[in-house]
Amino acid sequence: MEYRRFKHARFSARFPENFRYSGSHYWMSEAESGQNLWRVGFTKFATRMLGELVEAQWQTGAGGTVEPGQQIGWVEGFKAASDVFSVMRGEFVGGNPVLEVDACIVRSSPYTEGWLYEVKGDPEEGSLDVDGYIALLEATISKMQESGNYD
Repeated sequence: MEYRRFKHARFSARFPENFRYSGSHYWMSEAESGQNLWRVGFTKFATRMLGELVEAQWQTGAGGTVEPGQQIGWVEGFKAASDVFSVMRGEFVGGNPVLEVDACIVRSSPYTEGWLYEVKGDPEEGSLDVDGYIALLEATISKMQESGNYD
């Protein structure tokens, strides 16, 4: 997997080049080429804001239809709890079973083992390539610094 490096202020990360990204800091990657099965997870930036995760729950069951922006579950971390939203359109396949045993994997391995959920379908309209996401992240961190909400 090829990565693109990003550094701004005290935040640095690597982002997979072939993934799609949402403006709400999720990534989307085709899990099985040609099968239209996608995995979705939090970007490194999102995991920094949430801290270590301790639990993930899904309110959408396997086989349920999901739309972009639909709340499908929630996660709880040491720093914050957050609703989880779909960034896909299609059929919810299920959550990552590893999270039931070790939810911290989302932060330690966000782009491989730490995915959140799978959907058979398509990424939301307006999803970004890695360059678009990095530009969005640059603007987001700059705004946070200006408002004093970023250390």
